[in-house]
Amino acid sequence: MRNIKGKVAWITGAGSGMGRAAALSLAEAGAQVVLSGRREDRLAETAAEVVKVGPEAMIAPLDVANKEAVNAVASDIEKRFGQTDILVNSAGLNVKTRTWAEGETAGFDKVMAINVNGSFYCTKAVLPKMRVQKDGLIINISSWAGRYHTNLTGPAYSASKAALIWLNESLNMEECINGIRAVALNPGEVSTEILDNRPIPVSQEDREKMVQADDMGNIILFLASLPEHVCINELTVSPTWNRGYVGALNPGNSSL
Repeated sequence: MRNIKGKVAWITGAGSGMGRAAALSLAEAGAQVVLSGRREDRLAETAAEVVKVGPEAMIAPLDVANKEAVNAVASDIEKRFGQTDILVNSAGLNVKTRTWAEGETAGFDKVMAINVNGSFYCTKAVLPKMRVQKDGLIINISSWAGRYHTNLTGPAYSASKAALIWLNESLNMEECINGIRAVALNPGEVSTEILDNRPIPVSQEDREKMVQADDMGNIILFLASLPEHVCINELTVSPTWNRGYVGALNPGNSSL
């Protein structure tokens, strides 16, 4: 396993959930983390936790759907640190009204703009420096819903996460010659704030059985610590007590 102390890791969606957990795990291992997200107050909260375990974090507020703003942050990172070694594309969302019958085009556009376009813009922004370095790791937070069909997440979210898986693989196909590797990380249900936007509320009992944000942070650290010659193209993670499986066994239970 490689030592990531001194590596520069840019994490989007760092204000909460998996992004915050990734920042803490990477910082504790000695990485310099750059925190991006739309809410500066939440980024400040993450930064306050980061400094307890690792180097002081750089806060870079950002809407990843704004490609000019993405390029500006990437440029600031390069000016400050001279490198970008790890990108964690964790910014993502879903909308509450998400079915074909009830969903609106504005909701679809919003999901695609953040989940797909945002990840593309951030990746595109760091590739030039990674090519020069002949080294770089990009972790794209996709989803179980991008790999397996489910009607729980709705067409926009499922389509966006499936697109991210294939964007990820196209990166490996083109950039492996430059020492760049990409991972599509596909978690099943994770107990984070995104569950608050579910049409059917998720019970605390069910949340406690899910994969936790800290679990994902540890997995992201594991991926970042692998030797440069190793590429995990895709990794799917799910709770042992998988509500999708339980629902298939109990089709009459509408709460699953």
